[in-house]
Amino acid sequence: MRMVLEIPDELARKLENPARTALEALAASAYGQNALSLEQVRRLLGLESGWAAKAVLSKPGSWPGMTVEDFREDMAALETLRAGA
Repeated sequence: MRMVLEIPDELARKLENPARTALEALAASAYGQNALSLEQVRRLLGLESGWAAKAVLSKPGSWPGMTVEDFREDMAALETLRAGA
């Protein structure tokens, strides 16, 4: 899907990357409403890892908290790392 947003030039100049800012805000909002999982946020934003997605969501005012699924995924990743050590 393609979306077009019109932002007044004087406001767009104040944003580092208006398109990316809008996409990240959409992802954070959808995640906060449980409409998207962390993995779906990662894919939407074209990020390489769940950690990178969490970094985006942890920006001020964006992080809605962890789900049980997120916690289990983190624990599984930690166990995998620990087993490899």
